[in-house]
Amino acid sequence: MTTINGAPAANGSVALVVGGTRGIGLAVARKLGTAGCEVLLNYAHDEDGALAAERQLSEEGGKVRLMRADIGRPAGVVRLLDDIRRTHGRLDVLVHAAGSFHPAPTASPHIGKYLGDGAVAVGPLLYGAARLHSLMTPGTGRIVAVSSIGARTVVPGYAGLGMAKAALETLVRYLAVELAGKGVAVNAVAAGKVAGSGPVPAQALEGLLRRTPTGRLATAEEVADVVALLCRPEAGGLHGQVLTVDGGACLR
Repeated sequence: MTTINGAPAANGSVALVVGGTRGIGLAVARKLGTAGCEVLLNYAHDEDGALAAERQLSEEGGKVRLMRADIGRPAGVVRLLDDIRRTHGRLDVLVHAAGSFHPAPTASPHIGKYLGDGAVAVGPLLYGAARLHSLMTPGTGRIVAVSSIGARTVVPGYAGLGMAKAALETLVRYLAVELAGKGVAVNAVAAGKVAGSGPVPAQALEGLLRRTPTGRLATAEEVADVVALLCRPEAGGLHGQVLTVDGGACLR
């Protein structure tokens, strides 16, 4: 019997990982694939990167399929979910790990780019809400959104994505209430700065590590582990929660 972090997961469970071809999304896809899920990898633009991810996961024994769609646009989300309905008839797990980030000072924002970041952040859950209600498996369906500590704390240059992730966490709570009666659990995982996710100025990194109890940055795999925890049958009592993975940095 295959497992997700020790809990039974039926072979053939269908999992969609939005933004599943790199970073945290790829780590989640690997985790779910190892557990025996059929993993649908969504991506928007990077064809070469998507093919490399598909090849990598397939070589590791996972059952994967690429699904290209721009989830920052309503038509892209609708087409993606309708394709899944036609090919599989249901969706057991949805993990939204896609993101778009345009750093800028808060006093000099990139308005158009900020709005685009927001569309990507809420797109799958907002544009797809009506379809998800009927597509997610009743009783055992799981929706997990990957958020950021920047939704609740001020990170320099992060205002656009911080606002977008805050909106995503609010949407998670509202959807959690509306889908709970169907037995579908909706939650989020807020990641701190993840190792390997991009350069950090030396002084900023030193300060971050100094206030992080573990003394190091969290990894994409650690975030994926917590996402997997929320997909376990035992996590069915969690609704609308945001679990933080940052090595304890938010405690100081």
